[in-house]
Amino acid sequence: MPGNHIGQALQLTTFGESHGAALGAVIDGLPAGLPVDPSKLQRDLDRRRPGRLPGGTGRQEPDKAEILSGVFQDQTLGTPVAVIIRNVDARPEDYDALKTVYRPGHGDRSTELKYGRRDHRGGGRSSGRETAARVIGGYFAGLVLPEACQVQAWIDQLGPFQSAGDGPLGAYGLRGVDDAEVEAWLLRLKAQGESVGALLRCRVHHCPPGLGESVFDKLKADLAKAVMSIGAVTSFAYGLGADFGSSFGQTVTAEPAHFGGIEGGISTGDPINLSLTVRPPSTVGENAKAGRHDPCIAPRVLPVVEAMVRFVLADHYLRQRALDTGAVAP
Repeated sequence: MPGNHIGQALQLTTFGESHGAALGAVIDGLPAGLPVDPSKLQRDLDRRRPGRLPGGTGRQEPDKAEILSGVFQDQTLGTPVAVIIRNVDARPEDYDALKTVYRPGHGDRSTELKYGRRDHRGGGRSSGRETAARVIGGYFAGLVLPEACQVQAWIDQLGPFQSAGDGPLGAYGLRGVDDAEVEAWLLRLKAQGESVGALLRCRVHHCPPGLGESVFDKLKADLAKAVMSIGAVTSFAYGLGADFGSSFGQTVTAEPAHFGGIEGGISTGDPINLSLTVRPPSTVGENAKAGRHDPCIAPRVLPVVEAMVRFVLADHYLRQRALDTGAVAP
């Protein structure tokens, strides 16, 4: 099964299955001497881990990171960094009835058509649990980027709730919205056996200029691939996105922010603004009521989006440094 890694100068490989013994990540290409804070890595993982929020999945996984290699005395060695997370609340027997059943939207049928077999235990590699390894990669990628370069994702709309401008970020990832109201609504949704998608935003502040190439390795293209590779994400746009299609040239060119911090496939140094869509979880009806499933996966997708954006930026940052053009400070 190819396609388990991403990046050029900085490479991330993820491995493991949802109900296997463990899952993890290998990050190759990290410079030596980067300071590693395991507590910050764990903080990132805790934002994504299952069972954190009321109304979500009942699966309780601590997602404790174990650094196996590449780090010594809290600094990177310049060798591959390997990190694993052990599955402690896997219940593969819960999926025995699905050995001969294809769940809509989960990739069960397409995986079996491609490989001739599949892991019916929660989807195996296709499970959203794979994204924990991406968060690991995103943490280490963040060590490469200048400290001022910050990535933040939030939910713009979830069901009847709309984020309020730049208001405070709540536990469910919405800005300026009462967490208690969101929680109560999601609990009612789950009791009905229903699920819901969401619209997400992501912004990069103080991105170094000059990241990306002019043709096939455009920054926008690599960001799109990385973010769209997240199983729950179904659309990606930057700047005005789909609104470009109904805009006039004089209006668009009058405001640089409309281009979302990327022009000609290369970062300009302006804030990068991304928007994406997360689909509703496919498990609905009585299965959703009885099983360990999220009625909305969007709050847990946010740190994964941030991780993938950081990884792409860090990869291009190292590639740009290797060119030694002076466009990006070391």
